[in-house]
Amino acid sequence: MIPGMNRPPFERKNIRLHEENYRGQNWFFVTLCCEERKAVFHAAERAEWVIERLREIASNCAFAVDAYCVMPEHIHLLVRGTTEISDLLDFMKRFKQVTAYEYKHSTGQRLWQKKFYDHILRPKENAESVAWYIWLNPVRKGMVTQHEEYPWSGSFTSDWQKRKKPTSEWVPPWRKPV
Repeated sequence: MIPGMNRPPFERKNIRLHEENYRGQNWFFVTLCCEERKAVFHAAERAEWVIERLREIASNCAFAVDAYCVMPEHIHLLVRGTTEISDLLDFMKRFKQVTAYEYKHSTGQRLWQKKFYDHILRPKENAESVAWYIWLNPVRKGMVTQHEEYPWSGSFTSDWQKRKKPTSEWVPPWRKPV
């Protein structure tokens, strides 16, 4: 207990699996949120900047970015390790550190929330459905009527706009009914 207070000190819950689960040639769905959900990437130059950093750091960390969408206050990614030693936790740490440092240096403000959400795709989950969930985010939010209209979505691995939409829709674990 903190002296003079009737409650224990705040402790952050560890939301991660054992680190070995984040290594190798696995598929991962990731969501990173801006500090206080500020619309940092509403400005085109900020969205383009973070996409370029994502491209560089993913390549350096041996990750393929199959789908991404930079929304004003968060980013969705579908990534896959390209080697047996690819490490999602290392990739996300580097990405957040580099972008946070550059952003703080230019604005004096924090860029990211402390943690990020990740979901390791199971064998029965279709990566293509996850990619489409990501690309359709701006449509679901009413920002555009067609996914092709949104300028800050894409793929570093394929011509994403020519890919066929799967028949089954993916639902993130946090949205599934209990």
